[in-house]
Amino acid sequence: MNKEIFEGAIFDLDGVITKTAKLHFQAWKSMFDGYLKLVEERGGAKFKEFTHEQDYLPYVDGKPRYEGVKSFLSSRQIELPFGEISDLPDKETVCGLGNKKNMEFVQYLQAGKTEVYPSTINFVKRLKEKGLRIGVASSSKNCSDILSYAKISDLFETVVDGKVSAKLGLKGKPAGDIFLKAARNMNIEPSRSIVVEDATSGVAAGRNGGFGLVIGIARKNNTKDLLKAGADIVVSDMQDLDGMDIEKFLFKRPSYLFDFWDKSPDKVLTEKGELKSPSDKVFFNPLFFKNAKTFFSKKKKTVFFLDYDGTLTPIVDKPSMAALSPEMKETLRALNEKFQVAIVSGRAREDVENLVDIKKLLYAGNHGFDIKGQNLELVMPKAKKFIPLIKKITKELDSKLSSINGIIIEKKKFSAAVHYRMVNEEKLPLIRKEVDAILSRETSLRLMEGKKVFELLPEIDWDKGKALMWIMKALKISWRNHNVIYIGDDTTDENAFRILRTRGAGILVSSTSKASFADFFVNSIDEVKKLFETVISAAE
Repeated sequence: MNKEIFEGAIFDLDGVITKTAKLHFQAWKSMFDGYLKLVEERGGAKFKEFTHEQDYLPYVDGKPRYEGVKSFLSSRQIELPFGEISDLPDKETVCGLGNKKNMEFVQYLQAGKTEVYPSTINFVKRLKEKGLRIGVASSSKNCSDILSYAKISDLFETVVDGKVSAKLGLKGKPAGDIFLKAARNMNIEPSRSIVVEDATSGVAAGRNGGFGLVIGIARKNNTKDLLKAGADIVVSDMQDLDGMDIEKFLFKRPSYLFDFWDKSPDKVLTEKGELKSPSDKVFFNPLFFKNAKTFFSKKKKTVFFLDYDGTLTPIVDKPSMAALSPEMKETLRALNEKFQVAIVSGRAREDVENLVDIKKLLYAGNHGFDIKGQNLELVMPKAKKFIPLIKKITKELDSKLSSINGIIIEKKKFSAAVHYRMVNEEKLPLIRKEVDAILSRETSLRLMEGKKVFELLPEIDWDKGKALMWIMKALKISWRNHNVIYIGDDTTDENAFRILRTRGAGILVSSTSKASFADFFVNSIDEVKKLFETVISAAE
């Protein structure tokens, strides 16, 4: 692994680091079979045993304990009261059954049956030798005890387990909460982190969290399921990655969209960054090899998420001058007649809404903090409290930097942006000094760097990718039934590209092919318009 790309890796526990998945299944089976027999004795449904393939994998694997109990019981049309976490193992509640399973699992551990996967431990050690920080994120409340039993606790810098999740109210998989918490604990960005998982819910959690690379381990003959859930690559064991340069696979140079409209990219790794598999034991997500036209299949409804500056309009010296051309506006209006369209911009929502001026569109401003349209409305609750602080620092930046020729301090509700496109380069250190001074004082803010702009935002786990997922959920847009397309040109759009990778299509607008999480690139705004016209024509 190359530390220039990755700073850390977060591993699931059961089935990835330790061989406790088998013990978990045995404990689940013992508990559920016992309960199902009791149901039959009372005159209920005829006993049907709890199995690995039909029950454990789809309803229990990777989920928090009580969610697993509830999920399986629902599959058998059995409803029980949730109960209390303190319920005794003989109490007939969701918590009671969950606690009974845990009691049996702990008995297995105490009997000395904890084993590890040597290949994973060796992989962890190799990453640590290269300077990467390593954590564990697991739904298990026994995580720390298991690491201790296995005598490998010292390998991991942070442990986020079921106990931490319960205390902090973190959502279980497929939400990315526990992986994101582990990354925050190690002070590393998700985009610079790897997630290693063996369950489909965990793979989806890594993808939903916007992590740079999601590796699936198919220990349950579930390669296709892991790829479908969003894994970038799937292996049968971590030793399959020995000697593989997966960085080039991860952060590659996207294919030129119109070169690959009707044909798939070659499965080779050239100097331009195309992919080549050195091993038939490593399975790459097939979406990387589909042609561009595939992403606009009529079998699914297509949804467009579009950045504004640099995507629909040229980058200009002054943000206020970035007007939509009449031709692009008409094309965008025609696109919206055929497909669902949302604008996701770093601009204030009211600003981009006025510039586009198409009523039926959905608008997400301030990198998704402010969303409105299509009968939806969201202002991030956590962001509201930052409005006075943003107003204060915007005024401060204006006071200290406005005398610099060419500088523009953009006043927005949820962020303060310093544009220096027209500023002499020798003034850049001074600008950076003032921005850094605010960041060191106001620790609740973070810095986002775009094209010739420094932007100070609330330190909240929210970005264009998270906004995209919120909109999808609100409008009932699914990966299964929709072609989800995101088009953008800036570093801030990479958050959305990561969310879409292996599930939709990210298209980078760039005059040259450069490293990106996007699947394809187009050369210019004119080619964005050409793409719109192509899919509009095909839809008629």
